[in-house]
Amino acid sequence: MNHSINDPDVLAEVTAVFARYEDALVNNLVDVLDELFWDSPHTLRYGAGENLYGMEAIRAFRNARPAVGLARTIVRTAITTYGRDFATTNIEFVREGSTRVGRQSQTWLRLPEGWRVVAAHVSLMPET
Repeated sequence: MNHSINDPDVLAEVTAVFARYEDALVNNLVDVLDELFWDSPHTLRYGAGENLYGMEAIRAFRNARPAVGLARTIVRTAITTYGRDFATTNIEFVREGSTRVGRQSQTWLRLPEGWRVVAAHVSLMPET
């Protein structure tokens, strides 16, 4: 089994799919966001104010969320791949009009349909 860390080809794949996710997030492309999360009751997303268990709960949240205030600036990115089929993406970000630093962590798994987020967590640091 190959467990190489940050194989250049795999890292390029995950970096590209993460960029697609980020574009979909800030432009509220809900269909793309839903596509990039594993369609499973095992998928989870802990948000800044919600805990979502299963893809149905994640879809319901996205469909109810206002499509305003989604723009953000990424200030730090850490993408790590483990072998050919597993990766994590972690960012620090700042939303427009805010000084609070946000954090987002995602666990990605290569499935037959492509790379998918199987777990995600978003949180905000306290005001400094």
